[in-house]
Amino acid sequence: MNLLRLGCAVVVVATVLAPASSAAHPMDTQNAAFVQGVDGPAPGPFVYLGAKHMVTGYDHLLFLVGVIFFLYRLRDVILYVSLFTLGHSVTLLAGVLGGLEVNAYVIDAIIGLSVCYKAFENMGGFERVLGFRPNTRGAVLVFGLFHGLGLATKLQEFTVTDAGLVANILSFNVGVEMGQILALSAVLIGITIWRTRPSFVRHAFVTNAVLMGGGFILTAQQIFGYVFYS
Repeated sequence: MNLLRLGCAVVVVATVLAPASSAAHPMDTQNAAFVQGVDGPAPGPFVYLGAKHMVTGYDHLLFLVGVIFFLYRLRDVILYVSLFTLGHSVTLLAGVLGGLEVNAYVIDAIIGLSVCYKAFENMGGFERVLGFRPNTRGAVLVFGLFHGLGLATKLQEFTVTDAGLVANILSFNVGVEMGQILALSAVLIGITIWRTRPSFVRHAFVTNAVLMGGGFILTAQQIFGYVFYS
């Protein structure tokens, strides 16, 4: 299955499985009950929860697919992913530990737009419309801040005791980064193999169009949720 088909599948699955009333950072009942029942440091389980969140967090993955889509050198991949990680970590920690409260629907709508932004950039849209390309590094860092804040808003929905809070949130963040490495490694391998085939050049534009469509779906779901459920 090439990346075009995979992209279409992601959009279809996201549309079917993610109702408008849900946030883009789901936490199932069992995990939510665990988070609220913890009283003291629990690094192992929180690392697991963080890794699980990233591996199943299609909003994060779609954005990162867009970020690495045209990155051919490993050092560039590391640079851009590090910028995203920096932003993601700062707002995750500041949001939970600092009690920064924002509307989850608004933040998740912006996260959906971040996918649209990167796909549009990959399609050369900014050059065609504006005549120049905005600073990609700055954009990845800024959107990383929103992605981390989106997760922080979800964790704030649950009652978490102050006992061991710092250790648990740090452990959760470590798990998020571990999950990110695992997911990105698989994506990067797939894209690298695809680049060796002529279909990559033929379908790169359409694939990013599908990616942008997925971002619009995520954004529309959150706008709907904000209007009717917030």
